[in-house]
Amino acid sequence: MAKLFAFEPMTEKPDAIDLLGIRFRWGGFGFRVLRCHLTSFPPGKVIRFHKHSEYEFHFIPRGKGSVILDGTTHQLQEGSFYLTGPGVLHQQEADVNEAMDELCLHVEIVPLLESADSEWGADWEHQEALACVNGLNALPLKPLIDQYNAMNWFLVAYRALRDNQPGAYTTIKQAIIQIMQRAARTADMPSTPYPMPTSSLNEHRFKLAIQFIHDNYCSALSLPEVAERIPISSRQLQRIFREQGAGSFTTYLESYRLTQICHAMMQGQGPLEQLALEHGFASASYFYAVFKKRFGMTPTQFKSLQMVQ
Repeated sequence: MAKLFAFEPMTEKPDAIDLLGIRFRWGGFGFRVLRCHLTSFPPGKVIRFHKHSEYEFHFIPRGKGSVILDGTTHQLQEGSFYLTGPGVLHQQEADVNEAMDELCLHVEIVPLLESADSEWGADWEHQEALACVNGLNALPLKPLIDQYNAMNWFLVAYRALRDNQPGAYTTIKQAIIQIMQRAARTADMPSTPYPMPTSSLNEHRFKLAIQFIHDNYCSALSLPEVAERIPISSRQLQRIFREQGAGSFTTYLESYRLTQICHAMMQGQGPLEQLALEHGFASASYFYAVFKKRFGMTPTQFKSLQMVQ
């Protein structure tokens, strides 16, 4: 009985992913997928010496053959892979008695000039992408064993395209990244993972508190209510606000409400009394008192001054 071939589904539309024109950014690099498909060489088939300007990954899921790299002939077998390019001259040949299948990924990798946006955690991503590219560049020019199962991600990408469910593009993109990452891990490089960014417990609690305030400042908010959402005691939350340099809970809440009202006021979104109530102040008179204490002038004077500037 013939052995089942896990990648058989990819023979239905072998060039389907190639036609998508996939481009994406990962960290500080741009990636353009030129090919991501399954191909088969009949027994004795020779692909004469050639090279590519992009990175070309060759995975052997079935069969055997050989490849000539840098003047040296290497044997290929099921479960092996090698990387050629950019600019690596190579010649491939299937065994004279046995066909050889190849999962092929061509990716153009371009460094980007934009800096990382650490506010959104991109610095960690930049470090991972850089480590991956460095690992690919450090791979020896010879076949290696696919010990991290990069091959399986070809099938993940193909199934995502075939099923065409919501999120298919993201799945394919992540599959391409997994293929590259798992190939790069076989490079003989010191393992120096980028330290995961972490924050202190109190800093984390402070971020949760202010996010809840920003989402709900228009309604009546109390210190106990916000503390319950964390959840911690009111006393703990008050201390955290002071530790983080935000003053008291009430000071922060009123300051945020005033900032939003000033923006709405300059945009002419309504009478001041109405804006005060819509932005969480219990009454217009209390708003006027808080505003004057904060800015040393009335809202009308503040608006006139801003208009002049």
